Amino acid sequence: MKYALSLVFAAFAAVAAIAQDADERSTDDMIVSAQDVDLDALRWEKRALVVFADSPNNPNFIEQMDLIEDDLSALERRDVIVIIDTDPADRTDIRRELRPRGFGIVIVGKDGSIQLRKTTPWSIRELTRTIDKS
Repeated sequence: MKYALSLVFAAFAAVAAIAQDADERSTDDMIVSAQDVDLDALRWEKRALVVFADSPNNPNFIEQMDLIEDDLSALERRDVIVIIDTDPADRTDIRRELRPRGFGIVIVGKDGSIQLRKTTPWSIRELTRTIDKS
């Protein structure tokens, strides 16, 4: 009986580990560089949450990314891809199109329209409320 019980616990642990690995894999590709994305290719497929900064060491950028990483699953449920751009000298297509100044966040809807533009970090709760309203 002890062996059977141990086997059952081992099976549950294995299933939980597999589920956690699958969840991590599904959110790993949610945060991408602006160099790797074309906003037009996302149209009608994904919403974009674009996070701009003049440096990856910008305190607002660090705070915003911490807030995002704390609850990526809420963004995943809303078909959001997070795009980061921390190099103004790179002049990515996204940076040329959205024209940020310093730190900023922009939510681009599935239809390509700008739903939100902010210059301070926002919590996932505030971001998801904005997404859900539109």
